[in-house]
Amino acid sequence: MTDRKCIAVVLAAGEGTRMKSDVPKVLHPLAGRSMLGHVLNTVQEAGIADIAVVIGPNRDDVAAEVRRLAPQASIHVQTDRLGTAHAVLAAREAIGQDYDDLLVLFADTPLIEPVTLQAMRARLVDGTSVVALGFEAANPQGYGRFLVDGDSLVAIREHKDASEAERRVTLCNSGLMAIDGKRALGLLDSIGNQNAQKEYYLTDIVEIARKVSAKTAYEVAPESDVLGVNDRSQLSVAEGILQDRLRRKAMMNGATLIDPSTVYFSFDTVLGRDVVVEPNVVFGPKVVVGDKVQIHAFSHIEEAVISPFASVGPFARIRPGSSVGEHAKIGNFVELKKAKIGHGAKISHLSYIGDADVGAEANIGAGTITCNYDGFFKYKTEIGEGAFIGANSSLVAPIKIGAGAYVGSGSVITKEVAPDQLAVARGKQMAKDGWGAQFRATSQEKKKSGKA
Repeated sequence: MTDRKCIAVVLAAGEGTRMKSDVPKVLHPLAGRSMLGHVLNTVQEAGIADIAVVIGPNRDDVAAEVRRLAPQASIHVQTDRLGTAHAVLAAREAIGQDYDDLLVLFADTPLIEPVTLQAMRARLVDGTSVVALGFEAANPQGYGRFLVDGDSLVAIREHKDASEAERRVTLCNSGLMAIDGKRALGLLDSIGNQNAQKEYYLTDIVEIARKVSAKTAYEVAPESDVLGVNDRSQLSVAEGILQDRLRRKAMMNGATLIDPSTVYFSFDTVLGRDVVVEPNVVFGPKVVVGDKVQIHAFSHIEEAVISPFASVGPFARIRPGSSVGEHAKIGNFVELKKAKIGHGAKISHLSYIGDADVGAEANIGAGTITCNYDGFFKYKTEIGEGAFIGANSSLVAPIKIGAGAYVGSGSVITKEVAPDQLAVARGKQMAKDGWGAQFRATSQEKKKSGKA
């Protein structure tokens, strides 16, 4: 099909009032990417570069998403919502440019796979004019039914118009279609609005095509692939399906998930070979994990790179802009933000390291924090190779700790520490013999006399 010219029309004009949201339905995310984004990506993965997206009026936010993810796509506005065929024809200018194939997709059907689009296009090669995509419904209530004759699609009957026998059909309409590009405008323009809603239904194209002796057919996809999302409940179902796909992909590519159902991925998470992910781990967007990394339980990672052989967690939070070097250890209750951790460095527990470079083999003691923010600006901390930061230390940025330097436990460091220096900055300890016994006796006497 590489020599066939194809355009995909993505319908994204739906209001989505059942979402109860100020965000347009098609911009609601699944695994960190909008539903519209998933459809645009699928179209491009299927080898289709020409895309027309139909949006509703005054939807600059949807248009911006299209431009961000598919800058080559044309954008068309459906001012009046008069049915699915009317929506497709809002892109008349784009689809009239001598295409061999026309695909119609919906931005709220985000789980469709590239292979399905390719299969639909393949049916057009033999002279078929209309290919509709169906699915075997577990509960067909409310769906349009495919009425078929062998391999031919005779009609798509809406549930409310179906006879009792037709309602027993479980092969249902997903809404997606492939149409012969040379005949598309003629067929679409022939669709009327002789129905109670006075709308132009794309499903009518099947019977119109057959009236002019055009060949019609159907393809079948799994029901999960063509799930339409209209409310938050369906959004959660779609999220679950997509997460299962991502988990399966990670494991097939060589990662071990101890309890897969508790691990949540972003659409773009990359895991290397022999990575082990323990339960209750969340990967946000833009995470790359190298080979043989251990991600321990209850960790949250986003926009970060974890190098091979590193260890993260449990209960670690790796925030955007961070990188963890090979063989480095990020332990329990450690938070990184825009921090670069060198080879073999260790931050084993209870620390916050933000806006910092930590050199190779450095050791950061428990309770250490980089004081990187003064309420207006962020400042950087640099910790040299092999430096040792004692427990419960505060490093007030901007500051440099030299290679091999030591910072005594409990220090508040405000000045540069040179390589191999020892820096201690804490109040001088004093001791008073017998003070404890004297304090207890005095306090007990006050309590007895009621003078406390």
